[in-house]
Amino acid sequence: MSTPLFDHNRVILCHFDSYSTALVFARYGASILGPVPLPASAAPMPAPAEVAVHHEPEMVFDALAAQFGLDPAKLNPDDDFQAWMASDDGPIRIHLVRFATLDAPKEAIEPLGGVFKPISEMRGLPMIELNLMRQVFNQIMGGG
Repeated sequence: MSTPLFDHNRVILCHFDSYSTALVFARYGASILGPVPLPASAAPMPAPAEVAVHHEPEMVFDALAAQFGLDPAKLNPDDDFQAWMASDDGPIRIHLVRFATLDAPKEAIEPLGGVFKPISEMRGLPMIELNLMRQVFNQIMGGG
């Protein structure tokens, strides 16, 4: 079940192990975006001049932790990640949240139907999501 907040926001959950430089993404069926995939009409867009209150990262982070039953102390929102999608219902902001755990917490996303996968195992996802993962990869591996 999704809240109205997630009509205008999606979240990418990932885990980065700085020791092994392993980056894995939470995947739910045919999408890396939670709690629901993007609508078919979604297309990349620049950030709007004014960000609506329902796009604020803090609100989305709190709703994500509550809806997914995740411990906020084990999550780090990445405020530097910026991605926006245009849709028939208005702009959708894509947020990036990293797990702040030693290992990728498989048990945290299994109840959501999720598994952790590296980008090399993401064939078959929509091209728009593959491009988002590339942006995340470039930011994290680039030291962002």
